[in-house]
Amino acid sequence: MITEGSKKQSELEIIMIEELVPEDHLLRKIDRYIDFSFINDICAPYYSKDTGRPAVEPEILFKMLFLGYLYGIRSERRLVEEVKYNIAYRWFLGYTLKDKIPDASVIWQNRRRRYRNTDIPQQIFDEIVRQAMDAGLVGGKVLYTDSTHLKANANKNKHVKITVEVTPKSYLKELDKAVAEDRKKHGKKPLKKKDDGGSSGGSGTEEKETKDIKQSKTDPESGFMHRDGKPQGFFYLDHRTVDKRANIITDTYVTAGNINDADPYIERIKEQIEKFGFQTKSVGIDAGYNTASICKALWDMGINAAVGYKRSNRQKGSYGKSMFRYIPEWDTYICPERKYLEYRTTNRDGYREYKTREDYCSLCSRQKECLTEKQPCKSLQRHIWEDYKEWQYLYTLSDTGKEIYKQRKEHIERSFADAKELHGLRYCRLRGIDGVREQCLLTAAVQNMKKIALLLSRRETPFKSLLSVLQFTIFPRFSVA
Repeated sequence: MITEGSKKQSELEIIMIEELVPEDHLLRKIDRYIDFSFINDICAPYYSKDTGRPAVEPEILFKMLFLGYLYGIRSERRLVEEVKYNIAYRWFLGYTLKDKIPDASVIWQNRRRRYRNTDIPQQIFDEIVRQAMDAGLVGGKVLYTDSTHLKANANKNKHVKITVEVTPKSYLKELDKAVAEDRKKHGKKPLKKKDDGGSSGGSGTEEKETKDIKQSKTDPESGFMHRDGKPQGFFYLDHRTVDKRANIITDTYVTAGNINDADPYIERIKEQIEKFGFQTKSVGIDAGYNTASICKALWDMGINAAVGYKRSNRQKGSYGKSMFRYIPEWDTYICPERKYLEYRTTNRDGYREYKTREDYCSLCSRQKECLTEKQPCKSLQRHIWEDYKEWQYLYTLSDTGKEIYKQRKEHIERSFADAKELHGLRYCRLRGIDGVREQCLLTAAVQNMKKIALLLSRRETPFKSLLSVLQFTIFPRFSVA
């Protein structure tokens, strides 16, 4: 039997928007456990108290952006339409069913005129991390770091070639000092500086190192990325750090796609420790961070590293460096045939060079496995900070190090997967590094909000269940509200 539906759209009804939002809705949990009042305080300096037209409250403006990042709504025009028709969104923003929703132009005009070149997104992200710390969801003892690529809003075929200066590494001064001390220890003369006219026959003026790169015509601040196993084109990199305890994101930092993962790593770890007061004991990082400079910096900071191992690119059946044993007491290597590779010099890049005698190699029965066609004798290089890599590698092989590195993919990789699949972080919505930084920071912020709300709501659930049992068994006449 089919009954026709009656048309009641014209009837007058009294509706409370509070009753239309389910109790277990994610936005209810976020509203209950996240305090957004700080947004008005940090944005107050960018508003006038006496002049101008009444502006949309900053808290509402950013909560609209949070909805877009939380539910993966890429278009701000579509976000406004969704807020108009979604009751839960209206309730989260504090709007009634009849209130007018701000236009999409309000969002991008505020971004362009009021918040450009400010650190408001960074302050919002940091405050959410502090709220997670207050809730006991961040330990700071073990941190995982990695980077992921975001496709820039640019055509990879529209570019020009330019020459740029190479930014010197932050550890170069320390490395130069260590090289000078090592050469002095081995009785070698100090190396002449690169800007010394006697070393190059020049006029004595310093020549800065340069390189040729591809620059996008559409988004010049992006970088052309070409890595093994990765797509080629213009990308940005999101360098992210998560805490082990509850997978809360503690840092996100954006660079162009042609920047090495290891370059900003130490500075970002130091900034987190200083900003949040972490007592970091260990970190979990992949093989891309397995450099002598990073291992030494972490060792100096008192941090152990569970780090991935870089596989050698040697041919199968040939002798790799691992086949040669280093004897620190004699500062020499010994080959599988019991021949010694003696120290020769320390180069400018911080590598000690070791070589064996040509007559040893010429009479060796394993030349094919050990030498290439152009090598008269075997030579090896060892970085002056190689000991720090070996010490960190020993920690990685320990039971604690194995457990930390095993969980790396469960923390940092899962965080990236969640951001890309659910929150639209696979592509850049805006152009320019400031716009991409805003996207990454606010995406990480909503991920943290979701994590905080879900975990804290689960904490209350067992208590409420136990309370219900006690009330119905001991006091059956009362019920839990």
